[in-house]
Amino acid sequence: MPAVPRTRSVLRHCVGAGAVALALLGAGLPAASVPSADGDQPDLSRFYRQKARWTACKDADLPKDMQCAKVTVPLDYAKPGKATLDLALSRYRATGRSRGSVLLNFGGPGGSGVSQLGLAGKKFMGLTNGYDVVGFDPRGVGRSSPVSCGDGTPEAPDEQSAAEPPDATHPQALMKHMEQLTARCTRNSGPVLAHMGTVNAARDLDVIRQALGDSKLNYLGFSYGTKLGAVYAAQFPHHVGRMALDGVDTLTESLAQQGVAGAQGQQTALDDFLDWCVTDLGCPFGQDRRKAGEAVVRLVRSLDRDPVPSDFGAPFTGQDLVGAIAEGLYGKELWPLLARALASLMEDGDTRGVENFASGGYAVPLVRKTKAGARGGGGLVAGSDIPVDNLSAALMAINCADDPDRPGAEQLTKDVARLDREYQQASPVFGRFRLTQLMLCYGRPRGTSFIRDQVKDVPTARMLLVGTRGDPATPYRWTIETARRLGPSAVVLDNRGDGHTGYTSSRCVHGKVDDFLLYGTLPADGSSCPADDDTSGASSSG
Repeated sequence: MPAVPRTRSVLRHCVGAGAVALALLGAGLPAASVPSADGDQPDLSRFYRQKARWTACKDADLPKDMQCAKVTVPLDYAKPGKATLDLALSRYRATGRSRGSVLLNFGGPGGSGVSQLGLAGKKFMGLTNGYDVVGFDPRGVGRSSPVSCGDGTPEAPDEQSAAEPPDATHPQALMKHMEQLTARCTRNSGPVLAHMGTVNAARDLDVIRQALGDSKLNYLGFSYGTKLGAVYAAQFPHHVGRMALDGVDTLTESLAQQGVAGAQGQQTALDDFLDWCVTDLGCPFGQDRRKAGEAVVRLVRSLDRDPVPSDFGAPFTGQDLVGAIAEGLYGKELWPLLARALASLMEDGDTRGVENFASGGYAVPLVRKTKAGARGGGGLVAGSDIPVDNLSAALMAINCADDPDRPGAEQLTKDVARLDREYQQASPVFGRFRLTQLMLCYGRPRGTSFIRDQVKDVPTARMLLVGTRGDPATPYRWTIETARRLGPSAVVLDNRGDGHTGYTSSRCVHGKVDDFLLYGTLPADGSSCPADDDTSGASSSG
């Protein structure tokens, strides 16, 4: 993600920037509508008759050779005659004869596909040999009626809104904190908030497909974008064209289970980073591997006990550091920068390097799978109408709409001590950071059970699923589990590299995905790609 203005905020990443975001979208929000893709439904013909009209993009931060358009969808698919939403699209046109469009979703959930395509477009130019390459902002995201919790806006400048939220081991205080923020999220987001979630986003995808003039949806989804693709396939199996899913998300695990898996994956990535770091004389943790691991834990705990001042007004805590480290583990190309930032912190007390990681300032050009929001203040992203907390607010709205589990306050309080031990066992560094996932949807109505119960055995054309062995966010086993769940249509490509997703980091994965999308050539199920030998920049920390 591009860097955003960095001011004090209670909204923080669970996987990415800053300390954990705990307080979003609590009690009092209506349940998201979950329309059926088949059977009796209201007349949607007027939405399916529209055609996307492409013009030059008006935003100054988007490339001049990119085009933009809007597609209108119903706010509520059960009541399409009432309110509507305009979804923002962007594209690079095919350079030769086009066979239609390929839509990209970069993940999150909550990432702006319009902005991401502008930032990372060069990595997808090979696809323009046969397609218009299209990015889009899902409902509630980016330029498509963005939701916000109003962090740092003039209407909510009070000290309480800027206070560090309690951690998950103090559940009563945390639940109270979440309830206090609920009204702000509702007040600042508008009616779209109650109609978010992957089921509705998949319905929107089908309207977009038709507006682009395509009889089938050709699609490349990363991380959360793989879940969106799978849900689309379950709802519209006969409209699936060539679909590639990279960094495959789970369809069945609860937020609590995902938190444990995330902590384990991040710990593995940290171990790999330390294995690399200690071979360099510049490693801030020295050259003894065992002592290096212990030093990371001590550093985090020390900063939690005694935070240090930062350049951005707020104390920099151990959990802020955990979030920064998590950002730096998403790709080996970031490891040298992470090592230097940690050295500056440990040797000089300089937080600027790790704060840049915490804000996403060193982000790789794909939205990572996250469970809370980006560190950032209120107001708008420079040069746009997008609130700076939109990623965090949209992410939580979508995750909660997709999750049917709602343990009550009594059950949460009862389970916290046991779960704290389980999470700490998964990772002494990331465990506490991820435990708070349990609380993220407290007080909201239950989300849909459609994904967990019905996204399976899809009768589609064959799909390509890419899993990366060293992925810190979407573990490889999720690729295997999701492939089995989707059925015979799923073909698995085993990427034996590191980092989150493979398309932008592995030449082999990139080539096989392009071959499939452009020419329909699928690798054999279970075939593999070796790790690239020359991963960018990960050869020295100096």
